[in-house]
Amino acid sequence: MTIEEARAYFSEDRFATENGITLDELDGEHAVTSMTLSPRHRNAFGGVMGGAIFTLADFAFAALTNDREKVTVAQQVSISYLSAAKGKRLIATARYRKDGRSSCVVNVDVTDDTGRDIAQFVGTGFKLK
Repeated sequence: MTIEEARAYFSEDRFATENGITLDELDGEHAVTSMTLSPRHRNAFGGVMGGAIFTLADFAFAALTNDREKVTVAQQVSISYLSAAKGKRLIATARYRKDGRSSCVVNVDVTDDTGRDIAQFVGTGFKLK
């Protein structure tokens, strides 16, 4: 799937797109998503809400592991929050650790636009088709 086809396909992922997440890069080995931070992404203390970071990483996982021919669902995921974001934008880069016949393991690194490590997401996916 080309990146244009993927953007059209994932435009139906309303939670991610309505929260400002974009698909920036996609090939068979990695996906990059990003989100420009705004007040709606902040918690009561002014930090970036953990759920916003998780959603960004989860969208990168989905973009990498899904296309029209194969549907992959998350079977187990975990996220470790490493640092508070200092920049204005978050970037999630997903890469396969393992891409098997019926399952996959994906590492997603989340950084901000200053290069700061924000989170590490690891997802195990189950391939439905």
